[in-house]
Amino acid sequence: MAVNLVNVEAVSKVYGTRTLLDGISLGVSEGDRIGVVGRNGDGKTTLIRMLARLEEPDSGRVTHTGGARLGILTQHDSLDPAATVRHEIIGDMADHEWAGNARIRDVLTGLFGGLDLPGFNQGLDTVIAPLSGGERRRIALAKLLIAEQDLLVLDEPTNHLDVEGIAWLAQHLQDRRSALVCVTHDRWFLDQVCTRMWDVQRGAVHEYEGGYSDYVFARAERERIAATEEVKRQNLVRKELAWLRRGAPARTSKPRFRIEAANALIADVPPPRDRSELMRFANARLGKTVFDLENVSVQAGPKMLLKHLTWQLGPGDRIGLVGVNGAGKTSLLRALAVAARTQGEQQPASGVITVGKTVRLAYLSQEVGELDPSLRVLEAVQRVRDRVDLGKGRELTAGQLCEQFGFTKEKQWTPVGDLSGGERRRLQILRLLMDEPNVLFLDEPTNDLDIETLTQLEDLLDGWPGSMIVISHDRFFIERTTDTVMALLGDATMRMLPRGVDEYLERRQKMVQAAAAAAAPAAAAAPAKEKPSGDTRAAKKELQKIERQLNKLADRESNLHAQIAENATDYDKVAKLDAELRELLSERDELEMRWLELAEEA
Repeated sequence: MAVNLVNVEAVSKVYGTRTLLDGISLGVSEGDRIGVVGRNGDGKTTLIRMLARLEEPDSGRVTHTGGARLGILTQHDSLDPAATVRHEIIGDMADHEWAGNARIRDVLTGLFGGLDLPGFNQGLDTVIAPLSGGERRRIALAKLLIAEQDLLVLDEPTNHLDVEGIAWLAQHLQDRRSALVCVTHDRWFLDQVCTRMWDVQRGAVHEYEGGYSDYVFARAERERIAATEEVKRQNLVRKELAWLRRGAPARTSKPRFRIEAANALIADVPPPRDRSELMRFANARLGKTVFDLENVSVQAGPKMLLKHLTWQLGPGDRIGLVGVNGAGKTSLLRALAVAARTQGEQQPASGVITVGKTVRLAYLSQEVGELDPSLRVLEAVQRVRDRVDLGKGRELTAGQLCEQFGFTKEKQWTPVGDLSGGERRRLQILRLLMDEPNVLFLDEPTNDLDIETLTQLEDLLDGWPGSMIVISHDRFFIERTTDTVMALLGDATMRMLPRGVDEYLERRQKMVQAAAAAAAPAAAAAPAKEKPSGDTRAAKKELQKIERQLNKLADRESNLHAQIAENATDYDKVAKLDAELRELLSERDELEMRWLELAEEA
């Protein structure tokens, strides 16, 4: 029987006149993998902060099992700005000690791209003070993950990570034995990592079995039977469910509900987008030319990001753009935007960008432009226009579009200065769409948006007739809203990926392996210190012995994991096997450390 780690009993929390949590009772046990979803401001972060005892409830109590080790990643780190990266992540461990630890090597490679932290000027000895928020976030995450924890509580762990980093983190958390409670808007990540969901809504927390895909179906089924939610939201949930069920096979590889019921639920739901009709509308609004690039090169200072690129963005094209950080994704969008703004007069470093005469571009950058804080939400939208034509006969007033984006009638009279970061980003997207563009550039549009708002945005984009380029680390959003994925792999070229993000990750892995293979001969060719031949022979002999021991330990470890899985319901047996496994891992770490020392001598 799984040990209970945290109990939340009849907990309530009120801010001002608003009740965030009302008499909530929950529990977290060993092996739980819980994803927390809900609208921004509904209490997700408050719930996990109380779970971790960083915040006290107004009533009720939170209890932890004695001796339970808990680690939490908050949205604001507590790193010492005067310290180095080494001090914060590794502490006082000697190089040979931490380098011999498989978990530390895995975390540093997964989050930073290598043990020497290639993205940092001084590597591990870089001082934290001048680092960006994203770099600090990765350091805080690394510091948390290298420690042994019984329960990990993560608040938006995928923020500031690229597609590769998110894929690595998902795999790392799958391989860990720690229990997990995670707040994130990344739906692909939730599907990969979580086996239960908590949906925070209007003071209550609804529990669901399964990952995000299962949660979408269960929520739609519950709402269909109970008829408790308005028709609009139910339709959005059913539409997303239809996409999930008709999408990639991987999304339906582990169903927990009857497939027949799911198929009946979505039988009358059309595909998310009628591509042929949208293309017809896009051609009517844009003509034949949108952006034509011929032999274009894009630079950032002395660095050449893209070289001799010839490519065409046509009417109705919906492109997802992925790539390593610094490969030039944002720079490419900026070059296109400059050419559009100057009607082709201002061109990149070399080559020609031809812009269609009817192009009306809206560009959502990562740095959302400041809005007048004194304006009310509705006024800020009406300053753009009062009504918007979304194509296919869909015309909405400013107030209706505000409601569709989660700004209720009361919220529409809130001053912009009182909005949260996520609400401001939502308002900026709304204003862009209100201007009736026919080309959209969205650079990380999912930042700070909750899942419900993302679903509403996806629904709007489904019927939007125009050309679109989306840069995002949220692969669910990329797959959901675009038809073609292009990649910038860091080699100054752009490639189309027929198999989407999965193909991108495969290509990147091959590039990393090729780079490591190329570096190995160079390292081997480096001049080595002269060592007595007898010492070298002895070191090589001991190395071979240790390698044989490590192979035996690997077999024993696999056997222990299998026994633990077989005896999962026998707690006493599992406890004994776990103790044996810990001793084995300690022995393995010592052997790996000795292997590293001998490898230097040999």
